[in-house]
Amino acid sequence: MKAKMILLAALIVGIIACDANANSENKKVELKTELDSVSYVIGQSIGMNLEKDNLKDINLDAFLSGIRTSFGIEKDTLIKPEVAGQLINGYLTKVKNKAGESNLKEGEKFLAENKTKEGVKETASGLQYKVIREGEGAKPLATNRVKVHYHGTFIDGTVFDSSVDRGQPAEFPLDRVIPGWTEGLQLMKVGSKYKFFIPANLAYGLNGPGEIGPNRALVFEVELLDILK
Repeated sequence: MKAKMILLAALIVGIIACDANANSENKKVELKTELDSVSYVIGQSIGMNLEKDNLKDINLDAFLSGIRTSFGIEKDTLIKPEVAGQLINGYLTKVKNKAGESNLKEGEKFLAENKTKEGVKETASGLQYKVIREGEGAKPLATNRVKVHYHGTFIDGTVFDSSVDRGQPAEFPLDRVIPGWTEGLQLMKVGSKYKFFIPANLAYGLNGPGEIGPNRALVFEVELLDILK
């Protein structure tokens, strides 16, 4: 409880500080106390989350007014709570769809160019793959549980997930992962290492979690280590 009160106080201090510096846009904030630093970190954290959710263009004055209202610093509520949820859900849906359209176009362009490269093959579903190393073991079925090492990136090369980097192979039922993995790993023999180029509809579609986001094409290097009993 005490920790929550400190954080709440820090946030209020941060809001007051923002108001005090409203006319000093280029003035650098001084972090003189621990509470100043905590206030800054809270604001930074909120900002990073807003950017992650594609909300970095929000009206900061309106944002701060909403916070002040919730704390009783401002008395007049401009938007009634009963319509707030509907408003933000509608807006987030628009933001998601817009991001999804952009990601889809980028992915389609990348895959159209990628399939012309040497060694890249494409299946009927649109999954693209390249054999890095061909193994000599058995091929898994969709009903099998497998053990793999993988390295996942976006089409620009940014790493978003990697069992290789963690140093810990992953194990999972092959029918419980994205369709591109379910299809792709059934092409592999144990001991193989492939590179998969997965279109959005065979990845997470509109419901990409976290930093993946909607309709993003993904690239994975996957090494099939074993088919588990």
